[in-house]
Amino acid sequence: MERIEGIVTSATGSWYEVATELGTLNCRIRGRLRLKGVRSTNPVVVGDRVVVEPDGDSSVIVEIVPRRNYVIRRASNLSKESHIIAANIDHALLIVTLHSPTTPKEFVDRFLITCEAYKVPVSIVLGKADTLTEEWATEAEEFTAIYEDAGYEVLRLSSTTGEGVEHIRAMLRGRTTLVAGNSGVGKSTLIGSIDPTLDIRTGEISDSHQQGKHTTTFSTMYPLEGGYIIDTPGIKGFGLIDIDDKELCRYFPEMMRLAPECRFYNCTHTHEPGCAVTEAVKEGRVAWSRYESYLKILDEDDKYRK
Repeated sequence: MERIEGIVTSATGSWYEVATELGTLNCRIRGRLRLKGVRSTNPVVVGDRVVVEPDGDSSVIVEIVPRRNYVIRRASNLSKESHIIAANIDHALLIVTLHSPTTPKEFVDRFLITCEAYKVPVSIVLGKADTLTEEWATEAEEFTAIYEDAGYEVLRLSSTTGEGVEHIRAMLRGRTTLVAGNSGVGKSTLIGSIDPTLDIRTGEISDSHQQGKHTTTFSTMYPLEGGYIIDTPGIKGFGLIDIDDKELCRYFPEMMRLAPECRFYNCTHTHEPGCAVTEAVKEGRVAWSRYESYLKILDEDDKYRK
């Protein structure tokens, strides 16, 4: 049977939509299709390039083309299995909000570490900018300074006033972009403001917990501006997987720049004398919140290994 290549645009667990030269095909996967070396709860993910045997509504994915990169997280607490959010990404946008809901800095750091580890370029988008009134202005400036000093681009966005929308639209042009964040930060609203013709459900914030209601249950890829945009389910936690303690510092760019100045080549940046990183934290040149995330992840990794 003739085989064709396509891109997975939607993955619901048992059925996959694949964009091909014949149009969009609804596909299943053949048998136990698994990638070598990846223990994942979802063998085929949005963004995957796959080989398909077309047969109407009974088309079958028979092969996954090797991935260029992907964004991955631990499937659940204390699980050794992983969940891949999307693959073959040119750029990731992490949408964060300072209130209603508040995005924890540790969540931001964990997402950035994963992007660094799997070579996914990433920008941070400070959402709901129109709500950053005087009481939030200082916090917004501090947040921006922390992550710009670390080496990341921080953008401001308001889907209500249109601030930042055109700039982000230009960034998306001709690329495959992953949009991620906690529930309720405005991911689907952003995508809808860039292309109002897309049918993306958005949810109100739950007043009792100030968290968003999950409106996207599976990652979905949409054609946009000559490229693709991937809308992801709201993510509550971001457990890291396959990040070695000795390599963790590499994924904090501001610490990595200082590491060569440490007295010991194998410095863990926790207790050693002559550590350039801990010195920079004391002097305020590395943000305490970033260093705190580093220590928490080291401690968490010890628990997973027991």
